[in-house]
Amino acid sequence: MVAGRKVGVLALQGGVARHVQALADLGAEPVPVRTPEDLALVDALVVPGGESTTITKLLNSSGLAEPLAERLADGLGTFGTCAGMIVLADGVLDGRSDQSSLAAVDIDVRRNAFGRQRDSFEADLDVAGLDGGPFPGVFIRAPVVERAGAGVEVLARVEGRPVLVREGAVLVSAFHPELTSDRRLHRLFLEEVA
Repeated sequence: MVAGRKVGVLALQGGVARHVQALADLGAEPVPVRTPEDLALVDALVVPGGESTTITKLLNSSGLAEPLAERLADGLGTFGTCAGMIVLADGVLDGRSDQSSLAAVDIDVRRNAFGRQRDSFEADLDVAGLDGGPFPGVFIRAPVVERAGAGVEVLARVEGRPVLVREGAVLVSAFHPELTSDRRLHRLFLEEVA
């Protein structure tokens, strides 16, 4: 059931407002998460796109890193998009030396794998288990999955490379579903993962 569920959107940096709108469109109650107290109120969480190293630093300085890691270990349903994928990955192949990740999904990612801002693109994605035809993927300085563990389900690929994967209660995408009017991935997250 979606209606009335409190779904947090990590609101430290990045594309928060569009995720809030997508969740509200589906009847969920979006909650901006900036503190450990905010995190304690939510049933699920979205980690939006933005700048992964900045998000990581802000998780540490806000005191959210440890409680979030604990909630993830306890099975918190989480949807990470673009930088959110990087923050939730087990390994970041080309991250900064001081960059850490939450290791919530058994993948290694490469940041900006498709190029710089000017190389942004859109692609119609065939998403496993998603009815209604291709999903419009918006890729902006997007990461890509270079390694997926045995328990990771690949749901969509671009040029043969995984860009949407799920492991347990964690769903991550290399693209920005919130930048489209198509709410199917947010609904999938709310109904199946969260």
